[in-house]
Amino acid sequence: MAGREVIVSMRGISKRFPGVVANDSIDLKILEGEIHTLLGENGAGKSTLMNILTGIYRADAGQISIQGKAVHFRSPRDAIALGIGMVHQHFKLVPSHTVAENIILGLGGKDWVLNLKEVEADTARLAERYGLKVDPQANIWQLSIGEQQRVEILKILFRGAKILILDEPTAVLTPQESRELFETLRAMAAEGHSIIFISHKLDEVMAISERITILRGGRVVGTITPQETNKRELSKMMVGREVLFDVEREGGQQGDHVLEVKDLTALNNRGLPALRQVGFSVSAGEILGFAGVAGNGQQELAEAITGLRATTGGVIQLDGREMTGAPAREFIDEGVSYVPADRNGVATVANLSLSDNMVLKRYREDRFAKGPFLNRETIDEYADSLIEQFNIVTPGHFVPVRLLSGGNLQKVILAREISTHHRLLVVMYPTRGLDVGATAFIRETLDRHRQEGTAIVLISEDLEELLSLSDRIAVLFGGEIMGILPVGEADIETLGLMMAGSKRTEGGAKPALDRPASSTAEESA
Repeated sequence: MAGREVIVSMRGISKRFPGVVANDSIDLKILEGEIHTLLGENGAGKSTLMNILTGIYRADAGQISIQGKAVHFRSPRDAIALGIGMVHQHFKLVPSHTVAENIILGLGGKDWVLNLKEVEADTARLAERYGLKVDPQANIWQLSIGEQQRVEILKILFRGAKILILDEPTAVLTPQESRELFETLRAMAAEGHSIIFISHKLDEVMAISERITILRGGRVVGTITPQETNKRELSKMMVGREVLFDVEREGGQQGDHVLEVKDLTALNNRGLPALRQVGFSVSAGEILGFAGVAGNGQQELAEAITGLRATTGGVIQLDGREMTGAPAREFIDEGVSYVPADRNGVATVANLSLSDNMVLKRYREDRFAKGPFLNRETIDEYADSLIEQFNIVTPGHFVPVRLLSGGNLQKVILAREISTHHRLLVVMYPTRGLDVGATAFIRETLDRHRQEGTAIVLISEDLEELLSLSDRIAVLFGGEIMGILPVGEADIETLGLMMAGSKRTEGGAKPALDRPASSTAEESA
């Protein structure tokens, strides 16, 4: 690294919010052609620091230099002009606009008339080049969370940024696609791009990083190279204690089928087939994991089996009771809990307090209401108990959830859903964006509920998480189930091939890639 130019220098950066010191005199240097990883717990200050570097926030103290020149960002436009681009944890997209329109939003042009067809063609070529398949003509609101993340990645690539900040970029990719992305990032770094990589997957951090900076409590704990450390040491630096990576699964007796799905079909938000003759069952005391690249029917499946999406065919049964077409309230009353993928738009009400969000499904209970009036004292006490139990970092239960970090917001949702009585728990991406300590806690909590007899449908793009927690793993591609494997017969390579469109062959043979891969149900329609 000797002799390489320092592209980004952040010195003494501090930022405070009411009741919280997010950044406390942070120093960070990024070199030319470097892949530099930021690690830290939720609330450690990573997102705040990057928001300062991209001009969204202004530091209370400190200095930023780009290629040796001191800069003062008045807005994100100033950062973009200097070649800085970021994929944020909370997406910066306009839902009513198309993919192509979002990609060029805010860019200046030489012509008064926009050639949208040309932009769509350029977007399609860029998407094909980096394996980030998405329809340039689709509206953002019609896309899954994973597909929206791909649009954010394409936005910064389209702008030709020299300094790229990637927050969890592999969350929506198969293992094979992740390896391809890493090769792309390495090639970009070799060409002189500087990449700041934010991830909670320590395996990929060790694989992709040239240097790693660890934040804890808004301060820099240290900057090291992968050759100087290991996953266990990194996790200890992040959380200040030893972390157990593997869930010690204890045996549990599986009971009768809680959920049975037969020949289920449903449409997506664009009116195209999203689920095609899907059938499976989940027993009490069992975790059935669902793997798949985002956009292959996972969201529609979760919404269908929780009463949030109308089905066009098939049968849904809970404990033998026909629930097909029942409203979401009946599913809740029957003991179905749901952790959606969209933390902000679906799972929470951004401007309501943490307390109010904790009782969104329970405010009718006598414990929390006196006639038409809410019992504020009881609600606040209940929220405080969950804040402590789930280690939610917040100044208090009165804080609007829009002010929480992504990881702490996820803890609020999980606390609400897991703390209610349930027979069936449907969970989408429970640990996405969580640090290793919180991830271990959530996984242990899910396994404990399995042992206590809860039937769990776990939808995740983290194959190691699925292999660690699941009793069986189903793979969705193009709205179809490619196969359902006992966890003992599943491995990352086999699952990755199935996620790319290969059905599990009869007799237990591993699949071969026998048809073109497609990343969305729409493309296979």
